[in-house]
Amino acid sequence: MTEPTDGETNNHGESAIRFRSGVVLAIVGTFLFALKSIFIKLAFAEGVGATLLLTLRMFLALPFYVFVFWSLRSRADRKPIATSDLVRSLGLGFLGYYLASYLDLSGLEYISAQLERLTLFTYPAMVALLAWLFLGEKIDRRIIAAIALCYFGVVMMYGQEQALTSSSDVRFGVALVVGAALSYSFYILFAKPTMQRIGSREFTSLAMIGSTFFVGVHFAITDPIASVLNVNPIVYVYGFVLAFVCTVLPSFMINEAIVRIGATRTTVIGSVGPVLTMGLAIGILGEPTSIQHIGGMVIAILGVSFVAKK
Repeated sequence: MTEPTDGETNNHGESAIRFRSGVVLAIVGTFLFALKSIFIKLAFAEGVGATLLLTLRMFLALPFYVFVFWSLRSRADRKPIATSDLVRSLGLGFLGYYLASYLDLSGLEYISAQLERLTLFTYPAMVALLAWLFLGEKIDRRIIAAIALCYFGVVMMYGQEQALTSSSDVRFGVALVVGAALSYSFYILFAKPTMQRIGSREFTSLAMIGSTFFVGVHFAITDPIASVLNVNPIVYVYGFVLAFVCTVLPSFMINEAIVRIGATRTTVIGSVGPVLTMGLAIGILGEPTSIQHIGGMVIAILGVSFVAKK
């Protein structure tokens, strides 16, 4: 048997380190994303509304994305971005990071962080269905089963939450978050071709810059500018955490994890996100839970795992 050369051993070692680091990035990124709903709820407890909180989050995150975009485009080997791709990237920010985020935050005003996270988590099943409807991609029994499991899990958790909270607003809150998941699904569907042409980091940065513009217009129309200054100082801390810790850092971590370990493994690791949110919501926010909550979570995650498989 031929002994491996030093070069082969080093390559194998580097590959193993790259794989392990990719797994770590996926786990940490998933955990940071899971914190989002918790900090939104904490901010809501201070009396801030969805529009103001989204404005703080996006404008605090904006400098980071502008810097990343400038850093990437300042390299000598970068080709110019076509005007059509530039406009499309900025415009898609409306769907992916303005409309989806606004509906999501608004929904959290009516439902628990646990139910919100699980409902939003159904977007991979939505993407599969929309790709079949609009792009003619094949849909098989596995995907149909995945979609059925996802929404059965949400309905199961929704029914139990209504029983626990006795609130008529739960249905409205779920509808808002379903709208957020649908908006994000359209964003994913339409973003892929542009992302492949200009690169994921450039596209993400442009989409975030575009969405911040739409958020700013929304805020200027609906809220007095002075309201930004009339909030509890802790809200600014929550806004910064949402902007940097729960948005900027995990977005780049997850992208890098996809490069290192692949989209399928990253998606499977991301499946623990709702579980993490459930644990944090129970431990930090004191939200009620039950066997049906846990059962609905497990069923929906199982459904998403079917979509993630090739």
